[in-house]
Amino acid sequence: MMNVQTKPPEDAVAIVAKLGQRAKRAAAELRNAATEAKNKALTEAARLIRADSAAILAANALDVEAARKAGMNEAMQDRLLLDPARVEGMAKGLDDIVALPDPVGALVEEWQRPNGLKFSRVRVPIGVIGVIYEARPNVTADAGALCIKSGNVVVLRGGSDSFHSSRAIVGLIRKGLASAGLPEDCVQLVPTTDRAAVGELLKAMDWLDLVVPRGGRSLIDRVTAESRVPVLRHYEGLCHVYVDRDADIAMARDIVANAKMRRVSVCGAAETLLIDKAALDTHLRTITDRLFDLGCEVRGDGEVQKRDARVLPASEKDWRTEYLAPIISVAAVDGVEGAVRHIATYGSQHTDSIVTDNEATARRFIQEVDSAIVMHNASTQFADGGEFGLGAEIGISTNRMHARGPVGLVELTTYKNIVRGTGTVRP
Repeated sequence: MMNVQTKPPEDAVAIVAKLGQRAKRAAAELRNAATEAKNKALTEAARLIRADSAAILAANALDVEAARKAGMNEAMQDRLLLDPARVEGMAKGLDDIVALPDPVGALVEEWQRPNGLKFSRVRVPIGVIGVIYEARPNVTADAGALCIKSGNVVVLRGGSDSFHSSRAIVGLIRKGLASAGLPEDCVQLVPTTDRAAVGELLKAMDWLDLVVPRGGRSLIDRVTAESRVPVLRHYEGLCHVYVDRDADIAMARDIVANAKMRRVSVCGAAETLLIDKAALDTHLRTITDRLFDLGCEVRGDGEVQKRDARVLPASEKDWRTEYLAPIISVAAVDGVEGAVRHIATYGSQHTDSIVTDNEATARRFIQEVDSAIVMHNASTQFADGGEFGLGAEIGISTNRMHARGPVGLVELTTYKNIVRGTGTVRP
């Protein structure tokens, strides 16, 4: 296991430089590693996570207790918390990634020119990826495994609140790499909680190829503003469910309840319910009754409050708030056009869903809502790499370039162009 300390024995510049040296050496070997070796590393890491579950939970208990004493809110504590089921989920995520095809070396496309030259594009690793994240220790396992399988070295900088948990998980992944004959430095954890190390990472253009930030708006904004390295943003999940006049009432009730309350702390949790004004008198109370039964606070505009006295008044700020808590804002809109307009004004282009039995209305919503994930008759809580069949995800990208939506193995590769001739020269 790495020598990880809570206080740096040397300045952040030297710490990050050392991480870079190790990462570059490991990358040269990992990019050419056989699929069998990468799978062996992940299989062994999954076994170790299961076998050492008690140690992971003990480390996590230290983080959770410190978070409680520091006054961390309940939603963030939920993100931080590990239990036996979540540890098993991490291990299963590694198993799922093992079962997926290796994207490295896959043919993207090929063609031939009239002069006889043959062109092809094949997938290759991006190189060295930095992942900066808050609270959620499962990101440690997901990011490490996805990067290993896609041939990328990863440098992880988890939040200080998940320091002990991340250290325990990374130690087991590194043991898995060693068992497969791969460099342990394919996965590294920044060995300090000093925030200055983040600034140094963001300047590491000589060895870092991509930065993936996962966390609150302040973290994303800082990374985007300061990074000299390309950034794949995982922006806030200001997700909407629109209930149309042609929605099945029971379906709408169940989807909204699940989208909001299944797990309120995830980025795919619905934060705003939009309801067609033509459906207010038929659909609203059935939906709000279920939300109140589940302990959800409901805030609404004037039209919503008129029909349910339990609803608290919503302000302009509510439409822009990612609660990550059992709170939902509700706005009455003028049909699908109004829903699209509201999402365009207030959304974060993460995940938005329509509930309707009208296929034409659904097609319009899907076409006009410009989000990374757009759904029809499904809960926004399916905004998850595992649910997409990707094994896991390194984040939900709200970028427009390179990758959008759940970032899995394929999205962690780029391609090289290969040109084959027969002594061909250009006239």
